[in-house]
Amino acid sequence: MRLKRITAIFMSTMLVLPTFLVSAEADDGSAFEEKAPQGKGAYSGKSEVVYATLSGSGDPKDMYVVNNFTVEEPGEMTDHGPYTSVENLTDMTDMEKKDNRVTFTAKEDEFYYQGNLDGKPLPWNIDVTYKLDGKEIAPNELLGKDGDLEIEINTSKNDKGDESFFNNYLLQISLTFDSANYKNIEAEDATVANAGKNRQVTFTAMPEKEESFKVNALVSDLEMEPIEIAATPSAMPIEEPDTEEMKSEMQSLSDATAEVNRGVGELKNGIAELNDGVAQLYDGSAQYKNGMNELNNSSAELVDGSASIKAALQQMSESVNGGSGDMDMSQFQQLEEGLRQIAGGLNEAEAGLTALKDNYSQAYQALDQTVAGIPEQNVSKEEIQALYESDADQETVDKLVANYEAAQTTKQTYAGVKEAFAAVDPTLSQVAGSLTEMSGSISTMADEVSSSMENMDINESMNQLQQRLEELSANYNSFHTGLTDYTGGVQQLAGSYEEVHGGIAGLTGGTDELENGAVKLHNGTAKIAESTSSLPDELQQEIDEMINQYDKSDFDPESFVSSKNEKVDNVQFVIKTESIKKPDEEKEEPEIEEEKNFWDRLMDLF
Repeated sequence: MRLKRITAIFMSTMLVLPTFLVSAEADDGSAFEEKAPQGKGAYSGKSEVVYATLSGSGDPKDMYVVNNFTVEEPGEMTDHGPYTSVENLTDMTDMEKKDNRVTFTAKEDEFYYQGNLDGKPLPWNIDVTYKLDGKEIAPNELLGKDGDLEIEINTSKNDKGDESFFNNYLLQISLTFDSANYKNIEAEDATVANAGKNRQVTFTAMPEKEESFKVNALVSDLEMEPIEIAATPSAMPIEEPDTEEMKSEMQSLSDATAEVNRGVGELKNGIAELNDGVAQLYDGSAQYKNGMNELNNSSAELVDGSASIKAALQQMSESVNGGSGDMDMSQFQQLEEGLRQIAGGLNEAEAGLTALKDNYSQAYQALDQTVAGIPEQNVSKEEIQALYESDADQETVDKLVANYEAAQTTKQTYAGVKEAFAAVDPTLSQVAGSLTEMSGSISTMADEVSSSMENMDINESMNQLQQRLEELSANYNSFHTGLTDYTGGVQQLAGSYEEVHGGIAGLTGGTDELENGAVKLHNGTAKIAESTSSLPDELQQEIDEMINQYDKSDFDPESFVSSKNEKVDNVQFVIKTESIKKPDEEKEEPEIEEEKNFWDRLMDLF
């Protein structure tokens, strides 16, 4: 009886309790319900993060955009985009999508929603190819493979996409490799870093650049994380580097090249003077050679004439020595005439030798002055090597060195034979003096013969004449012998000088080419000096152009999904390829005993 009463009370309580709970819940909900803001809302800015998934080879697959609004005034707002569907990521309020217009109500300071896209082109074409042991292989065939792996990633502008992102965004391409499976990782122009047990390879593609990157590695049991590509605006301002020291060094280079140009100009002038001196040397040498040839050609006549005089003197001496007291006086007249002819011949020979001596003296003086005009300065091997290592034309430098060596050789050769050249002039003077002296003696003899033809002792005069003729014949024999030796020396000297003159002729042609080469060299150094004179300004100009090329700090981003969207502060891209992974093994989940509710536990009491 007691149990029945308790049961009746409890059952009646249970019947009343739901009504009470419902009423309390209704009252509580009405008391704390937040009323939706009314009117049109406003936002100060929005950002877009574009998430895109690519196949292993880089073909586009899925894409969605997470839009974030910084709310200024809660209320109804509108966004634009060709979304296939939208999802509120902030609260549970509904969103309305009609055509390319999205309407929503924002209550919080920050509002997020996701819009899914289909067929929207990215600003970049991304192409990924794989090679295993040198052979191209599809991504879906790589799982579990071993060998030498090469991954090539090519980025280029997508003509169907928005060009402004390609021109102003940089791409950071990251590949993650498990160190247990990947060895000998090589990636040119990449940053390779450790990330725990993994190795991360990161490439950077600059704005407006189409790039190609390669990674090589030795792989075993291949698995691969997705290739991640982040595209962000290159909006970081580039600070202009301090180039004062570099510009100072370039100014020093400019001054040095100008100094080299001035030095080469002086060298050119010196070579021009050398060429003029060598030309004068050649003229003097030609005159000397011609004089030597004339002297050599007249030597035979001189020797023949001297031999005739020698024979005549000898014949006269023998005739007088063998004569008798009944000598015909007409023979003395012939003797007088013969002596005067001999004296005249000797005078003519003396005049010829004097003229030859004067010509030789002039030619020798010109030769000596010209050779002396060749510079004494010696150019060291180090200076010649420095000239070869400069920017001067190598062919011109070869000519400069060859002509310098030829000039020095000529100067040294002349120094060796100068003594012989100098001895010619005194010898000619001595020979001419001897001829003058003999001519005077013979003339005196003729005068004595003429004056002694009357009132003289024939025998005594003949004895004196015989004695004088014998002395004259003997002396003339010695003179003739010396004259013969002298003419032989002249002939040898004339033959040797042909080679000297030929060398001077070659030197003349060489110095002429040398002067032309020096002119070209000076023109070249002048161009170098001119091109380097503005080098510091050109450096600054190049730096300014480079900074302007990569400094995108003035870029004003636009919406990726619609040009109608306003107040866009930032647009970013997060792009991933599909991973190459083994499927996870399904784990058996332990059975979880279902938690009993209030009614179950209540019924358990009974």
